[in-house]
Amino acid sequence: MGAWLMIVAAAAPQAAEAQSAPVAAPPERGVIAYPPAFFADIRPVTAYDMVIRLPGFTFDKGSTVRGLEGSGGNVLIDGRPPLAKNDPLEDILRRIPADSVARVEVIRGGAPGIDMEGRSVLANVVRKQVAGFRGSVQPYFDAVYDGRFLPGVRFEGQWTLPGGRTAELSQTFSTGHFPNDENGDGDRIRYAPDGRTRLIDSEVDADQHGHRVQTTGAFTTPFLGGLLSLNGALQFNYGALELYDTDRISGGVEYEKSPNKRGQHEAGMRFSRRLSDTVGLEAVLFQQVFIQDQRSHFEAPTLTRDFALDRKNYETVGRVQFNVTPRPGMKIEVGSEGAYNRLDSQTRLSINGRAVALPAGDVLVEELRANAILRGTWQATPQLTLEAGGRQEVSRVTSEGDVTLEKSLHFLKPRAAVTWNPNALMQVRMRVEREVGQLNFDDFVASPNVASTGVVVAGNPDLTPQQAWVYEATLERRFWKDGSIVLTYRRFDLSDVVDRLPIVNSAGVVLADAPGNIDSGTKNEIAIGLTAPLDRLGIGAAQLKGQVTWRDTKVLDPLTSSNRQISTLHPVDWELHFSQALPDWKMTWGLDLLGGFRERVFRLTEIETKKVSPYLILFTEHRLAPDLTLRVEANGINMRAAKRIREVYAGPRSLGRLTYTDYRDLEWGGNLMVRLRKTFGR
Repeated sequence: MGAWLMIVAAAAPQAAEAQSAPVAAPPERGVIAYPPAFFADIRPVTAYDMVIRLPGFTFDKGSTVRGLEGSGGNVLIDGRPPLAKNDPLEDILRRIPADSVARVEVIRGGAPGIDMEGRSVLANVVRKQVAGFRGSVQPYFDAVYDGRFLPGVRFEGQWTLPGGRTAELSQTFSTGHFPNDENGDGDRIRYAPDGRTRLIDSEVDADQHGHRVQTTGAFTTPFLGGLLSLNGALQFNYGALELYDTDRISGGVEYEKSPNKRGQHEAGMRFSRRLSDTVGLEAVLFQQVFIQDQRSHFEAPTLTRDFALDRKNYETVGRVQFNVTPRPGMKIEVGSEGAYNRLDSQTRLSINGRAVALPAGDVLVEELRANAILRGTWQATPQLTLEAGGRQEVSRVTSEGDVTLEKSLHFLKPRAAVTWNPNALMQVRMRVEREVGQLNFDDFVASPNVASTGVVVAGNPDLTPQQAWVYEATLERRFWKDGSIVLTYRRFDLSDVVDRLPIVNSAGVVLADAPGNIDSGTKNEIAIGLTAPLDRLGIGAAQLKGQVTWRDTKVLDPLTSSNRQISTLHPVDWELHFSQALPDWKMTWGLDLLGGFRERVFRLTEIETKKVSPYLILFTEHRLAPDLTLRVEANGINMRAAKRIREVYAGPRSLGRLTYTDYRDLEWGGNLMVRLRKTFGR
């Protein structure tokens, strides 16, 4: 942290910096454009290499929420978010060759003509329109520290065709024994309540293997006076975990095998057209299907446990939006989004050959959801941009099977934001917004967690989305031409917090716990992001990027009636990235240091804590020839350590009757990744 402060202190405001900043777009647009020359010293291979070097920008791959808004990450391609969920944003960017990029833009605040989708900062990759074919083949392998081996190959092709048409195709095959630090090797020690007596002292040997096949494609063509984009993805995954847990005290052995088959398929369509000089139309249709077949067989000297999960998810989303530009510097968006979601899940559990009923073990859940959208952006002056609007969400959730319910939900989600640029080097952003989370279908059904905790987690379809009033203020200061520091404070006033909730029968007896709405709460975050070119420190063609977030959360525990942190949220997250180009050697090298974290989950009869140490990655990328690149990564060479601690109680933990404490070490000695990329065509 001290090094960061020294760099910032050295970056005192200087008027000359404003003249040398790489601004290629008019400042009133709220956009800083970085041409290919900005990235020339690092010799980027793909658009992803360019995006992660952007000053004042931290890459976010997005989330797997239902619906379209907020799920696609914080990078646009040609001004639009990728219409994909099972095709990771990082993979999409890696398929775009660097020499086909015209520029990369950083959009800060609410810029007219850009749908920010509730984010404060976006990147936009703008591609060149050059006819021809571009393809690549990428063989690769991962060599894991314990002898496991994962080979794979990816084929890619992009076509720019006459008449404004484009096409893309990608095919990936991978197989082998792949790493999973959630279920690594290591010791497991169980202590009695006195904290000294060892009840179990065992050695865990875990092995995981599988394969993946993925096909993605996209096609864009002029249509009905506008532009029609189609895309699709097919992905098949198979994985199996085998775990042996040998107790050195008793000599007993526990064994578990968990095969897991998953299929994910999606298809999307986007049509956009200018209806007039001031009105534009965009229509989007998206559908995905997720199928999972998971089994878990557990054996111990006095216990056998079998769990089975058969699950099918269906999501269909449609959106129509009109973009109106009544005058320069002003944009109004009016639209609606509708979605139909369906979850069909059957679970079975047997212990010592006898069937055991699970809460929400067999359910069919359907959700109909609609959003009405109205928002506007106005650039009041070259220095001041205002944004205001809101969404009205209406949904209906029904459940059949073990849990029968029907309920309707209504939420108004207003938003107001302001962006102020007092000078060319500084920007202030503020927003107030009511955020409403999505119901996570994973919380609706029972699921196995045997390998990590030895328990099966119950489900609960009777959930209300978590809501929050969010207050955010951000100060961004640019320095040294290409450097920036970003300070952000956020406060969340939470209601209907989704955490673990006891399940009580009609007689008031606590049976189990499941996801549920427990109470209101608060979350406060302070984040610092730094991008610093190191030329002035004597390290040529080098960049340092880092980010740290401090987080304080508070919610009332439903068992103890006292305040505690919210489950799974980390008190601190941080990361640091360094890279340097060595033009004479035609290579780039660097390191990524991913910070450790602490995570806690509060269940009915236990508190689980996971502690993970920092993780170091070293990489080099060599340009062996204009069309041949070799990348080598050493991941986790610092022998990343993780520990899972389970404090297990007899009955509800509020009674304080501690039965034992489990300490499980998760060893991870790292892996070596080697990837060769051969390009063809223009």
